[in-house]
Amino acid sequence: MGLQQFWFVVVAVLFLGFFVLEGFDFGVGMLMAWLGRAATGDIEAHRRAVLNTIGPVWDGNEVWLITAGGAMFAAFPHWYATVFSGLYLPLLA
Repeated sequence: MGLQQFWFVVVAVLFLGFFVLEGFDFGVGMLMAWLGRAATGDIEAHRRAVLNTIGPVWDGNEVWLITAGGAMFAAFPHWYATVFSGLYLPLLA
């Protein structure tokens, strides 16, 4: 396996890790309408309990994206320039 293939696998694994972990956050957000609903009791307490499940790992997921971007910048600068110039506005928002 050459150096380019190695770095491609590293960048792919980093992006895959980000998408898997971030998918959990998005899933919890989409399910808030059902998971946060309580038949009895305080609705806000149930919503807070659902949000507290992703609270400890919320910022840790972003580290995967930053590391993947840094690895892509180091290994494939032309690829990095193409991808991030197209995503410039969404990344700033």
